[in-house]
Amino acid sequence: MDAYYKPEHLAHFANVSEASPELGRKFFDYYGAVFADGALSAREKSLIALAVAHTVQCPYCIDAYTQDCQQKGADLEQMTEAVHVAVAIRGGSSLVHGMQMREQAKKMGM
Repeated sequence: MDAYYKPEHLAHFANVSEASPELGRKFFDYYGAVFADGALSAREKSLIALAVAHTVQCPYCIDAYTQDCQQKGADLEQMTEAVHVAVAIRGGSSLVHGMQMREQAKKMGM
């Protein structure tokens, strides 16, 4: 069975902008600047990216930032904790939308 997600695509990410090189260059310049050391270290930014990757459920990003975190010195405990932060925020944001449900139920007399 042919899979939609192909890990080998990740190695060719830089080629994604071949049809629009100028926009690709702008994106990759921005991307590089975002992940450079700043107020947050590149390692901290990589942990954030790993957490976000799980939240947006991007297998390419999960693979890339798992590797990047390891290369930047993060250990499995730190990476797992970052993922749990994403899970907590995602779960909490889903749960708080229950207030909308409660409000609607109240309007219906429940």
